[in-house]
Amino acid sequence: MYDVMAIGNALVDHEYMLSEAALEETELTKGNMTLVGLEEQQQLLAYFQLAEIEPSKQAGGGSAANTMFAFASLGGKPFYACRVGDDKQGQFYLQDLNQAGVTTSDQSIHAGGVTGSCVVAVTEDGERTMQTYLGTSSDITADNVNFDALVQADWLYLEGYLAMSEGIQPAMTQLRQQAGIHGAKIAVSFADPAVVRFAKKGLLNMLGNKVEIIFCNSEEAKLFTDKKQVKAAARALLEHCQIAVVTDGAKGAIIAQKPENDNDDIIIHDVATPAVADVIDTNGAGDNYAGAFLYALSQQYSLPECGRLASEISAQVIQQFGPRLEPQYYQEIAQRVLSA
Repeated sequence: MYDVMAIGNALVDHEYMLSEAALEETELTKGNMTLVGLEEQQQLLAYFQLAEIEPSKQAGGGSAANTMFAFASLGGKPFYACRVGDDKQGQFYLQDLNQAGVTTSDQSIHAGGVTGSCVVAVTEDGERTMQTYLGTSSDITADNVNFDALVQADWLYLEGYLAMSEGIQPAMTQLRQQAGIHGAKIAVSFADPAVVRFAKKGLLNMLGNKVEIIFCNSEEAKLFTDKKQVKAAARALLEHCQIAVVTDGAKGAIIAQKPENDNDDIIIHDVATPAVADVIDTNGAGDNYAGAFLYALSQQYSLPECGRLASEISAQVIQQFGPRLEPQYYQEIAQRVLSA
């Protein structure tokens, strides 16, 4: 049995610390993810080399994979479907997840493919800007998905970035149908403002008639709903879900919940974010938030308790380089927050 089955892009992250001026030279949109081909990514790496900007860290990445890493590190049982190449990067990627307790399948390995990579540019304010070469992950299809794992799962977690991959959409539809048949609840992460801007049709396909949870940040929520206020956007998201979780950085998070009785008011929970003196790197913050929230929910904690655990873990993630904490830190935080 699995607590959750997830599907997402498999990417190895290469992190660089940049000044604002250096980021401007790259012509990347700050705070967003940009999809590119291999040649364009090689040009960016050549610029870094010429500017003598050295990588600070290499780590397994990918939005849903980061979420499942957090979920497993907290003690949950996740299964992760993806597509990597039969290369060293692919082996590193899957082994990294397996060691953390995330189950994967040989269906994820594509012979002759090149494992995707993400260049993460982190500026002095801690904001992450990403340039992604999907590699073989861009060709993920139903062949890379172990549908039997979903039969054993309570939740299905879909990563928003896949809305940008047309080839996976039939599998998304099939996964939603299977989830309905087997009674698995669906959670969707919007993942990035660029996904909402350029792949809203794919997101709507993921959402189908309705899902249980949407995870997004305030910018994504406002873009998706065309609302100017965060709470109004959170309420509007309930047209597509039962629970909308909207993070807003240091301002905290809003959890909007549909009432059991349609005549009752929408339930709003405001969850504070712990004060952070020094933001180092926001890469992976939202992913970890979703993983911690889902884990607490799977353990029958209330929505405010889920939000508090998620906020505490995200607050720790942004005070270090890289999108993941050491596994023992997740459990230490959970013991402190959930036993309070």
